Parts: sequence; structure tokens; C-alpha cells
Amino acid sequence: IKPIIPDDFPLPEGGVNIRWPHTPLEQEKLMHDYKIYMAIHYARVNKLNHIVIDSPRPRLGIMAAGKAYLDVRQALEDLGIDDELARAIGLRVYKVGMVWPLEPEGVHEFASGLEEILVVEEKRQVLEYQLKEQLYNWKEDVRPQVVGKFDAKGEWVRPHGDWLLPAPSELTPAMIARVIAGRIAKFYVSDRVKQRVDWINEKERALANNVITIARAPYFCSGCPHNTSTNVPEGSRAVAGIGCHYMAVWMDRASTFTQMGGEGVPWIGQAPFTDEKHIFANLGDGTYYHSGLLAIRASVAAKVNITYKILYNDAVAMTGGQPHDGPLSPLTILTQVIAEGVNKVCVITDEPEKYDNVALPANCPVYHRERLDEIQREFREAPGCTVIVYDQTCAAEKRRRRKIGKFPDPAKRVVINEAVCEGCGDCGVKSNCVSVMPLETEFGRKRTIDQSSCNKDFSCVNGFCPSFVTVEGGALKKPAKVGAVEFGDIPTPIIPALTKPYNILATGIGGTGVLTVGQVLGMAAFLEGKGMTILDMSGLAQKNGSVTSHIRIAPTQAMLHATRVAAGEAQLVLGCDVLTTTAEDSLAKMAVGVTKAVINSAVVMPATFTHSADLKFPLGSMERQIIDACGADAAWFMDATKVATRLMGDSIATNLFVLGYAWQKGLIPLLEATILRAIELNGAAIEMNKNAFLWGRRAVVDMARVEAIATPKVAAPAAMKLSESLEETIERRVKFLTDYQDEKYAKTYSDFVAFVRQAESAKLPGKTALTEAVARYYFKLLAVKDEFEVARLHSNGDFERRIAGQFEGDYKLNFHLAPPLFAKKDAVTGEIRKRQFGPWMMGAFRFLAARKGLRGTALDLFKNTDERRMEQQLKVDYRRLIEEVVAKLAPHNHSLAVQLAQIPEDIRGYGHVKERHFKAAKVNETKLKAAFDASKMVIAIATSDTAKAA
Repeated sequence: IKPIIPDDFPLPEGGVNIRWPHTPLEQEKLMHDYKIYMAIHYARVNKLNHIVIDSPRPRLGIMAAGKAYLDVRQALEDLGIDDELARAIGLRVYKVGMVWPLEPEGVHEFASGLEEILVVEEKRQVLEYQLKEQLYNWKEDVRPQVVGKFDAKGEWVRPHGDWLLPAPSELTPAMIARVIAGRIAKFYVSDRVKQRVDWINEKERALANNVITIARAPYFCSGCPHNTSTNVPEGSRAVAGIGCHYMAVWMDRASTFTQMGGEGVPWIGQAPFTDEKHIFANLGDGTYYHSGLLAIRASVAAKVNITYKILYNDAVAMTGGQPHDGPLSPLTILTQVIAEGVNKVCVITDEPEKYDNVALPANCPVYHRERLDEIQREFREAPGCTVIVYDQTCAAEKRRRRKIGKFPDPAKRVVINEAVCEGCGDCGVKSNCVSVMPLETEFGRKRTIDQSSCNKDFSCVNGFCPSFVTVEGGALKKPAKVGAVEFGDIPTPIIPALTKPYNILATGIGGTGVLTVGQVLGMAAFLEGKGMTILDMSGLAQKNGSVTSHIRIAPTQAMLHATRVAAGEAQLVLGCDVLTTTAEDSLAKMAVGVTKAVINSAVVMPATFTHSADLKFPLGSMERQIIDACGADAAWFMDATKVATRLMGDSIATNLFVLGYAWQKGLIPLLEATILRAIELNGAAIEMNKNAFLWGRRAVVDMARVEAIATPKVAAPAAMKLSESLEETIERRVKFLTDYQDEKYAKTYSDFVAFVRQAESAKLPGKTALTEAVARYYFKLLAVKDEFEVARLHSNGDFERRIAGQFEGDYKLNFHLAPPLFAKKDAVTGEIRKRQFGPWMMGAFRFLAARKGLRGTALDLFKNTDERRMEQQLKVDYRRLIEEVVAKLAPHNHSLAVQLAQIPEDIRGYGHVKERHFKAAKVNETKLKAAFDASKMVIAIATSDTAKAA
């Protein structure tokens, strides 16, 4: 290279000054060339790119940079290829420290004598294309073959159509190991390498049979404003952008997304070519300040029909709740977009009163968020570009600010009377809130509010159900922490010897402090002078998703290459969440004879439960998956969340409890003193975390005693315990129906169940599934929650006692109801709207409950409503159906008979919700009945001589 440079420029050796160009374009080009030359010269002199593994007779070269280089080193280690075997194979590894421009002299030195070069890099072919260009003019007899993303047949001519190292996905040491082994196998046979590749392939085949179908996906926080703001009216669609609201894409609320600043812009090109007249575009406030205003400007200029919902949550929430980059307020946004030419604007907020004294622009109304659907329907009919500013503070920020007294904390909480709850899930649909949790009871799955995570958004009360009650005033009773306990001496475990890297995989739920485990262990390793790496896989998963932390500890830092734990190489799995631990990526790290696992088996539903009322949590299958992956004698399971919460008064103590358990098992190669010191240096909840670690150690020594200490002194009511036999199931329901109406009514139930039981026993001795189904679901139809029953369940004292056990101080109860004789319909949706009723309603409940004897009589004011007539007919139809099923019962149709008897399980809820479920259940019943009848026909045909011959 002979650069043309001015006299006062420093010249490297060999540089010749010919002429300094005078035109600006020539000068710009010259400076560009000179900078490239100097960069290459710097890389060559300082050997930024260099050979790290060589061989006397090299045949295969591997080029990589950055993370890919660390993954290559890990892949070689996983294949059992040390320096000695690498020399025997003929490997040469080239580490690139400056990816562009690629320094040519080092490349030619590396490539000399090689038959093939494998380029390993993430994403696109930056190194590979440069390497091919630099080697193109070499003589064919010395030029090595170059492969990378594809094999030697080239990117565009590949009949097999397979990637070698895919660009769309992240590379892992296991993927790279398989490719390296394949290239080596062409000229060298190694049993060690072959065995390792066989193990990787076998592991992948085993993972392909993973039976766990649910996953823990990231989700909006409890009370997040996006739970409401990202909804769109029926018949409309929205597009997403960058921010927490992006998660609406996998909640079926948004169809696609764009880069930051491109929100809604694809619609400019789509609009002329579709019958669709309008779309909504979600745009975060931080993104708006960054570049989102440009997208709005483009839409205004293009004159397309689009409504931007600017989601003002007062924080850059996705990346940790930082303040905006500059001054920003809803007033600023409204002023700007109006100046840009937006046709129509408004503000929607959960607190309209805070705009009472704000001088908003003309024609900018303010609405309460309960009118969101109505206003969106209005805006989608408006021509051109329109803007809705949705103003509600980020829920996570509310929580943080309330802790330090910088945000109002209303003395109000939502509770659910589970006796009234039907388990329909409408509250989850309305609120999309992860604090609405399942509660398994004797009478089926109900709902409860997780008060520890609730951020007081209150949108769950919009679920069409009379079970929601708000408690105003008073305060939650804090769980009593266990004080000092004489537990005796705890033996010190044998710490694992650390002669090579020790791999720990910690799994958990985003937002619960699981990454603290990695921070504590990493600091403890540092304090002991050991090498360590920590790779936290979080990102959006910090929002209730699956989080994993790869923790590698070694005698020296030089022994650590890749930061990720390789397949089958985890010596310890700290499973702070059993569901995350059974994810494919986590199971891949386990191997029988290598891995020990300490698992928190607490049942924590994934966020998708908000819209899947019947979502099952297959804990048994999950535990079996983990046992299969690491061995029956190498896995320990416990409900660490329940024990730690009861001991420490906070579920955040769970992860350190699990860590203490694993340390006491002798599974962590660090000293207790340094772990405790690391907890201190972490600076958060020091005493609680230390005690949680200690209780984890104690649990290994005597789990039964730890659980006994953690068990509340006041026993749970007997009704909370689920029935353990058919007799107990029937007995409890007979008692309930007696309280519901009277003994005669209860006898109607018991007689019919006895009839079914006798018939099932006579036709199918030893079988009880049909009787069990009828016992549960005929009861459900008889104990329908009409107005008298809702009143009884609210006022019989059980609910008030539970509230008294949960709250303290001066409080009052408000009920959220839609009385059938007084309720009004929403003008937009047509659904009945609920209203709030004060504490006086408890007296009305007692009055109504005392008159339950009027149920079904001429004095029953409610019996002629559509819902009550439907419920009466259901009882008659169910008895008729079961009588017909029992008459035709046989071994071949028994399972179908049970499914028919379980149909009432799907008929739940109140009002329009129950009507919707009823219609779906009747469709299912028709299909099952047809199958039941057809099964008898098939048996009859099969007995004929013609059918036998066929």
C-alpha cells in the first residue's frame, strides 16, 4: 500500500508522499484510505490477530472472533481436543481481534499449508467474505478451501439446502462441536471425538421428546398499564414497536413490529393495497422522544388513516425504569403532534382528575381508561393520522416509588371470595394481570389475588363476577418471621475440589432475584482468587419470563473460555423455578453421572394462565424430566417458595434458601464465609439473605423440622383440604346442599349419585370414574350461584373471618356487583356493567340469604331471568343425559360417558360469560354424544359374520 498523504502526516515505513489532493472529495477519499491503512498496520504490529493453536502438519484451520472464539475453545474442550490431540489432528486456530478490516499478512500466514478453513462467526459472513477475497488470487495448489455458513458447494448452489453454521440463530458450543467433528472426520479418526458427538446427538434426540408443552414467556408486570392500553376494539388490529409493549405481539394484541422510530410506517406502503381502512400503532413515550415523532410525521405526510397510541408510562421501563432522555410530558407530546399536523387527539388515563388544572390544547378531551374501547372506535373512523396519549405510570415504577414514599399508595386492595368465584377466568381476560392466580379448592379451581405482587391497578374487578371485593383502609397483616431457633450444630460439608472449571446453571423467574445468585457466587469466587464468568440470559425475560444464569468457576481465569455452560457439562443445576428448569436449553446442560440438581418445586403458573383458565401445571412430568436428565439419586425437590416465605416473611428469600441447600449438599466449590461476605457486598436485604442461606443449610440436615417450624401455628380450615375419597366427596356436597337449600334438596343429589354408582358398579365392577364425575358436576348444577347463594356465601361469616385474618386496622368492604334488576348495559359492548356498593351491602346480603326458601317459588323475583331459566333446564337435561348414558354403559364407552358427565365443568361464570361458555359446552356435548352413540354401533356391527370376515 502506497498512500498519498500530506507532508505533515506521520508516515509508516514504506510510505511515499506523492501529492496532496486539492478537491474535498479527493481529500475525503484519501483520509479514508489512510485510516484503513493505519488500522491494518496497527493490527499487524500489535498482533491483534494471531494463531493460538498450531500443528506441525496443519490441515484444518479455524478462524473466529469474540464470543464465537470462546465458543470454539469450549467446543474443542467438549470434544476432548486438547493441545496434544490438536497437534495430532492437524488443527490450527486463528483468533481475530480486529474483525474489519481483516489484516492480510496474518491471514496468509495462517492459511499457509492448510487444506480447509472453517470460519465460525455469529450472524452474517463478515470474516468469511473478507477471507475469501484475500485468498481468491492465490494459486489453486496452495489456496485452502473456505467454509463457514455453508459448505464448499456455496451459498446459492446447495442441493441439500442445509446451513453449516446458521446465521439466523445464536451459535452454541454444541453446534460448533458437531461441525468441527464433521470436518475432522474427513481426514482423521478419533474415538474420543466420535463418542462425544454421539452423546450430543443422543441428547438432542432425547430433548426432542420433551413432553412439557407450557413455557414461561415474558409478560407484562402486575398492574402494567399496557395490560389495558394495548387492547384494540373488535375488528381492528395494532402494530407494535420497541418497548415493553412489544410483548403484546405474543398476546394476540399486535400483528407485527418495527425498529425504533419506524412504528406504523410499514402501513404507509400497505394502505393503498388493502381493503383495511385503518390500524393502530403502539408507540412508547421513550421511543417517541428518541425518534418516534418521525414516524408520526411520515404518517401525517402520507395522509394514511392511522391512530398512534402513545403509551406514556413515565419511564424507560424495558431497560430498568430510567427517566426519559430529556423533558417530556403528555402536554409536550400533544403540543408537538398537533404542530406536526395530526388531525385528532385526546388523553386517556386512569386518573383524569390530575388534568383538571392543566392547560391542554384546544379540542383535546380527557377520558377515563374505562372508555378506551369507545374512544378507539371513534378514532378509527376519523380520517388521517390521529393520536391517543394513554397516560398511566409504569407499575414497576409505582412499586419502587411507593417504597421510598414518592408515589401515592392508596389504602385499598382487591380480594376475591373464592366461594363465590366460578373460575371462569374473565378477570384474567379483563386485567391480563399476573397477580390473578389459581387457587385449587374442594369445589374446583378458583382465583385469588397474590397480594405480594399486586400493584393496585384494580382492573381485575372488571371481570364479570360478584366475587370481587375491595378492602379500603387498614393494612395487610405481615407474615410473622421465625425468630431465633435452637437448631444445633450443622456439619460442614466437603467442598468440591476445584481442579478444572466447575459449571453451575441457575434457573428462575424474571423479577424474583434469581440473577442475585450468580452475582453472589461470582463475587465469592473473586474473593477467593478464583477465575469465574457469569452469563445472565435475561433481556425481556426480566418481565416474568424464564431467566438463566451460567456460572463457571475455575482455579484460574485462563482456564475459562466460553461463558455458557456446555451441553451435559453442568455439575450443578440450581432450579429456582421448576418450569424454567425443564426448558429444552436447561435440560441440555444436564447429564447422568455429571449433574446434581436442587429444584424448587413450587407451582408458579406461567403468565399465559391469565387467558387460559384450565391451564395445567404438570409438576409430576417436570420432575420426571429432570430425574431422567441427571439421575434419580442426583435430584432433590422441595417447595422452597412456601418454606422460605413462611420462615422469612417474603418469597424473595427463596433463591438464597435453594443456594444454602445446595451448599450444604457439598455442591458448590466455595467457602461459606466468602458466600456470606458476597451477600454483604451485594448490599440488598443482607440479614434476610443470610438467614435464608442458613435455613437452606438446615433443611438438608432436618427438612421435617424446618417445615414444622415454618408451618403456621393456626391450622388451615378443614374445608381447604381436598377430599381424599368418593365417600368424602359426596358427604361434603350433601352438607353443602343442605346449607344451600334444605335436606330434601340434598337428598335429590345423593339419591341420583347412588343410582349412578350402583349402575356403574353392576356393569363395570371396580370402576368409579363416572360416579365421581356425576358427584362433582351434578352438584355444581344443583348449587348454582344465584342471587340467594351469592348473598349467603358473602354473609355466612367465612369470608369475613378470612378478611379479618388477612387485614388489620380500620377497614371497610366494598362489593362490585351487577344486580340483575338494576344493572345497565354498556352502550358500546352491550355487556352489563358492574357498580360498586359500600359496606351496607353486607346487610342486604344477610337479608337476601335468609330468604333462600323463596328460591324457585312464585315469590322469587329472579327465577324468570334468562340465566335462571337456563340453569333450571341444565339440571333437567343433565339428569336425562346421565340416565341415558347409564342405560347404555359398557366397557367400550366408559371413558366417553365420563367425559359427558364432566360437561358442566365448562359451564361457568355469570351472565354473558356463562352464556358464552354454555354455548361452547353444548357444542362439545353434541360431539361427545355422537361419539358415544357411534361407539355402540361399531360394536354391534363388529359382531356380525360379515364384519368378522371383513
